[in-house]
Amino acid sequence: MDRILTVSCSPHIATKKLTRGIMLDVIIALLPAVVAGALIFGARALSVVFVSIVSAVAAEYLFNLSTKREQTVSDLSAVVTGLLLGLSLRADIPLWQCVLGSVFAIVVVKCLFGGLGSNFANPAICARVFLLLSFTSTVSGGLIPTVSGATDIVSGATPLVALANGARLPSLTDMLIGLRPGAIGESCAIALVIGFLYLTLRGVIHFEVPIIFVGTVFLLSLIADNSFTDATYQILSGGLIISAVFMATDYSSTPKNRSGKRLFAFGCALITFLIRRFGNYPEGVSFAILFMNLLSPYIEKWTAAAPLGVTKNEK
Repeated sequence: MDRILTVSCSPHIATKKLTRGIMLDVIIALLPAVVAGALIFGARALSVVFVSIVSAVAAEYLFNLSTKREQTVSDLSAVVTGLLLGLSLRADIPLWQCVLGSVFAIVVVKCLFGGLGSNFANPAICARVFLLLSFTSTVSGGLIPTVSGATDIVSGATPLVALANGARLPSLTDMLIGLRPGAIGESCAIALVIGFLYLTLRGVIHFEVPIIFVGTVFLLSLIADNSFTDATYQILSGGLIISAVFMATDYSSTPKNRSGKRLFAFGCALITFLIRRFGNYPEGVSFAILFMNLLSPYIEKWTAAAPLGVTKNEK
């Protein structure tokens, strides 16, 4: 009996993981942050997350329907994008801005570039930057949480702003559990660490990228401020942890090889530190990841291993 040999270009990666399974793991890992955000900021936080998710799924469904493409909403990637975007926003943001951000993430950043795996940058990061530049007053800053889980109507200075201005800071305990102004999903560091451990144990992400990202920001802050406490506030403030765990590890928009991932994480950390210290924005994580996303193809090329018998200059 004749056998047919199918030959295709490398790389050849064998895995039992499917896109839907990976996205489901990410959703599960984000659930502690969703629960923490609801307890800290109230039911309005759940509304923001829900509207962001529904808008993202609807945008992908309608785009595929109108362009007669195969429906891809079942792979759950749109759910993850909406979930990440919702968690990166304030609980009091107007819901129509959530819709706008989700549509921008799915249609402009993802679908127009070919869909999942072809996007040049993380869609949730791009959408957050888009909303931040377009509606700074409703995206930056954060609500002031109370012990009861309700929120004040007015917003308050985030810990990063307080650090920059020398103002009074929440205790480190409050920073860990999330009782401080900020976005819905970035506040509770403990919930995010639980998600990080889950994704690492499941083999969805490699632990190096978040560790290098967060650790480098900590070391640079420690060197610059000569204060262990201030450096700790830097890594617990803003969207550093949620971005390092869930956005800097994006499969599509980051380098594939291990050396490239390390360089990518270090670059994100360096740019984050520089923006926080010298830029006009107190938070620089989103801009840092977006910039490094644009450099990912070049990082991939620079760090790619040379085939056997080929020198670096001949690659």
